[in-house]
Amino acid sequence: MSKLFETSTINGMQLPNRFARSATWEGLAADDGTTTPKLNDFYVDLAKGGVGLIITSHTYVRADGMGSPRQLGLSDDKFIPGLREFTDAIHRHDTPVAVELSHAGILANDQVTKQTPAVLSKVDGYIGSNGREMTVADIQEIVDAFGQAARRAKEAGFDAIQIHGAHGFLVNQFLSPAFNKRSDAYGGSIENRTRAVLEILDKMRSFVGNDFPILIKMNSEDRIEGGLKVEDALQAALLLQDAGIDAIELSGGTVVTGDHAQTDVSSEEKEAYWRTAAKAFKEKLTVPLFLVGGVRSLQLAEKLYDQGYADYFSMSRPFIREPDLIARWASGDLAKAACLSDNLCRGPLLEGGAIYCVVEEKEKKEL
Repeated sequence: MSKLFETSTINGMQLPNRFARSATWEGLAADDGTTTPKLNDFYVDLAKGGVGLIITSHTYVRADGMGSPRQLGLSDDKFIPGLREFTDAIHRHDTPVAVELSHAGILANDQVTKQTPAVLSKVDGYIGSNGREMTVADIQEIVDAFGQAARRAKEAGFDAIQIHGAHGFLVNQFLSPAFNKRSDAYGGSIENRTRAVLEILDKMRSFVGNDFPILIKMNSEDRIEGGLKVEDALQAALLLQDAGIDAIELSGGTVVTGDHAQTDVSSEEKEAYWRTAAKAFKEKLTVPLFLVGGVRSLQLAEKLYDQGYADYFSMSRPFIREPDLIARWASGDLAKAACLSDNLCRGPLLEGGAIYCVVEEKEKKEL
């Protein structure tokens, strides 16, 4: 059996293997952000499929921070009962589940929120460009919203929390000089740009305690003009490590350009496309590192683990087609993930439906 199927722990949370389902917007929540039977079934299939850790889709901490329709919410205590049923259903299959907490900032969808976006800085070219620039008091309110959402997550039975600090969303906006043009204590140096993230972590700890796992998904680089670079991202990660973050999931790119989910992973060399940055992070960090982006085979994950690129491996699109991928690998069927990485699965979401593998559905109809 592969060493990637050995049990490990992160701040007391036991993981049955070193594979995680990375946060993926599935479009199955109700319009008001509550859970639905279809959403529960979607995640139960992942739990049955053997993945070591499930991370939910981005879940808004405040209504004005919604980035998508049919997005999970944790902005109010009313969400707790439904999410407790959700976590109970997953736990029946002995699978831990983390909730990804998020605010979209300048990427908030005002067609969904019916509110003026709260933006970190006025930056032209984004959907919330005409939003209201946050005061320091506004930032503190959002920090508190993350803390309150963390409290609700623990009460709802989640095993961990992940802060969404990647792909152009608000926490990434704080870190990124492309989005963060502030001249106060939250802008300028990387230390200042990390300030709000550290405050979010500290506020969460005040609600959930030190023995509850808190992770962050963050960009290694933005790959947009004037965006976050690897060197600054690593400095931010080190500050988070010093402040008590339990693990980091490393990604890159933004939803603005779409290169956070690259389409050409046709060879092993093109897979795991944030691996170079991951190696730099692993050489400096002591907290566990999850690597996401283009991991498509057990063999490559084993190689990257042995060579010190990452401790855990996250996938998103492969589980849309094969929720039982990890169980398949554990059974001895080591064929690569069937996912073509073509991003066609996003089409149904953008058309108002739920995510599914378009290629697989087409193949079924042709049989």
